[in-house]
Amino acid sequence: MSAAQQGIEKAAPAALQPATAYAVCRQITRSSAKNFYYAFLVLPRAKRDALSAVYAFMRRADDISDDPALDRDDKADRLDALTEAMHAVMGGKPTDDAVLMALADAQRRFHIPVELLDKLVAGTAMDIFGIPGVADDPRTGIFSVDFGEHPGVPNVISAAHGPAPRVLCRTFSELYTYCYHVASVVGLVCIRIFGYRDPAANGFAERTGIAFQLTNIIRDVREDAAMGRIYLPAEDLAEFGLTAADFTNPDPVRLRPLLEFEAKRAREYYAAAPSLVPLVDKDSRPALWVLVEIYRRLLEKIAARKFDIGGEKIRLSTWEKLLVVARGAWRRLL
Repeated sequence: MSAAQQGIEKAAPAALQPATAYAVCRQITRSSAKNFYYAFLVLPRAKRDALSAVYAFMRRADDISDDPALDRDDKADRLDALTEAMHAVMGGKPTDDAVLMALADAQRRFHIPVELLDKLVAGTAMDIFGIPGVADDPRTGIFSVDFGEHPGVPNVISAAHGPAPRVLCRTFSELYTYCYHVASVVGLVCIRIFGYRDPAANGFAERTGIAFQLTNIIRDVREDAAMGRIYLPAEDLAEFGLTAADFTNPDPVRLRPLLEFEAKRAREYYAAAPSLVPLVDKDSRPALWVLVEIYRRLLEKIAARKFDIGGEKIRLSTWEKLLVVARGAWRRLL
């Protein structure tokens, strides 16, 4: 976290109030949340503030896990400290941390299970230590993999500091575990803020979160590989004749069949979204629709470019997002 960001997240304890804390979180969201922010625009203010607090907390955890100046143990210690501080503030301890103050207020207002917030941090830690059950020693990052149940999958998982990026998952089941923690849990938090009554919403939110994260993974393949991470499962790489080394300097033509396969899988999970939208409170349906539409259009834009992830990062333009927001706002008026 930069000194400037630390500055906007701190204030004198006597001066910091929830309204000020939420304002800080809104600023973080506005500057960092390239897709979530637009969906928040069509929410009532209280719900928009609560989601901004959740996003700012997620951003704090992500910044720790992605900080190249920190070694693995330092990152683990800081994530542990963040979790402990979050629990303390939610237990009533005074704080001058704007993000934690706003998060605690949102948690109380919308009855967000603290366990879900713990899982958000646990998902972030998977970027550092791998998926539980994959690494023998999650603190070393050295993967000693037994493919006994998957004899057709070559051992393409490399050491964390080897010449090729490391493949974090052997199977889609393991990738699902990762996606659940970093995306589905976000969805489960969001529907608490949106409001719902039918418990079926939980399952639909989980599947929609998987679709979002698969979209992110497809879009960010080249960027993630440059950071030493490959999220696509080893079994899928093997199916398409690829190894970790193919991601060091990715050839879009070689990667396209694999990415098309993952996009088809993502579309299957997007099928849960139309069932989820009518289950949340009416004043939140437009925001959820906007969020789903932005991510779905992003996936289709990647597909329209034939999964060529070798150039500039593919994203929706501001005007494309604003068009989706306008349609969402119209739905709110209906």
